[in-house]
Amino acid sequence: MKPLCIPPLMTEIVQTGISAVEGVVFTDHTTCPACGGQLSGYDTKKKQFARMITEHGQSVVFVSVKRFYCRQCSRICYADEPFYPNTRIGSVVIDLCIALSMTMPANRVAAYLEAMGILVHRMSCRLYIRNSSNNSMRNSARNMEANNMFGVHMPRSILSLSGLALELEVGNQIKGPDVLAACGYPSRNRVFEEGESLKEPWNMPAGRDTGDH
Repeated sequence: MKPLCIPPLMTEIVQTGISAVEGVVFTDHTTCPACGGQLSGYDTKKKQFARMITEHGQSVVFVSVKRFYCRQCSRICYADEPFYPNTRIGSVVIDLCIALSMTMPANRVAAYLEAMGILVHRMSCRLYIRNSSNNSMRNSARNMEANNMFGVHMPRSILSLSGLALELEVGNQIKGPDVLAACGYPSRNRVFEEGESLKEPWNMPAGRDTGDH
């Protein structure tokens, strides 16, 4: 297969935005999303945001998300976080999958992302694209707005995140609320059905390693 030719500026925008999220902690939440009850701190969980290819090899971008215990319904819920409900990869990476699929076949998206230094299993790409009509993503549609660069769609969320990173002073870190705003508050549309606890992320076919866990 002929190697993909990706404009260096596009790769820099994507990698700058995603890598800047490394180590950010998300701690804000108000009431239980299931019943509106009062929350108490429970623990903090480290979550994978993205897998990248750098000049030093593969690396994983992690964030930390605080979890809360509801005193009223006994459910455990996460703080507002840069993930769509029931997914295991940063919302901005899913936005990229969906935006790229507007100008190329779904089976080509994973290769294009890899050429930009972002690793997403091709089966995961297809799943995210197929589920792009779910309520959470539909309500965040403004972040999918097409910004055509070199003939390829780029989601507003990655451009906003990269812009935040470029404005940082040396040694400083992006703040959690700013990341959420850039990503369009992807987790705020989560809902709980009666009797439901935290859902498992979208299931991949048995026996296949998605590489996104």
